[in-house]
Amino acid sequence: MELHVTNENLCVGNIQVTGVASSALFLIGDVNTIQLSSAFDTPPESLIIGPFVPLVPKG
Repeated sequence: MELHVTNENLCVGNIQVTGVASSALFLIGDVNTIQLSSAFDTPPESLIIGPFVPLVPKG
């Protein structure tokens, strides 16, 4: 994947974070490299994989 970004002026006045997902990146400003990694610290025997439940949109 190749992503081209043209930086412009940035002014951040206020930020309020009300929740964070289990995998999240919150970034303001410039960065040259982002390296993501993860670790799973739950023993495999405690992982329960059951039947998938289809998500039905309300509406």
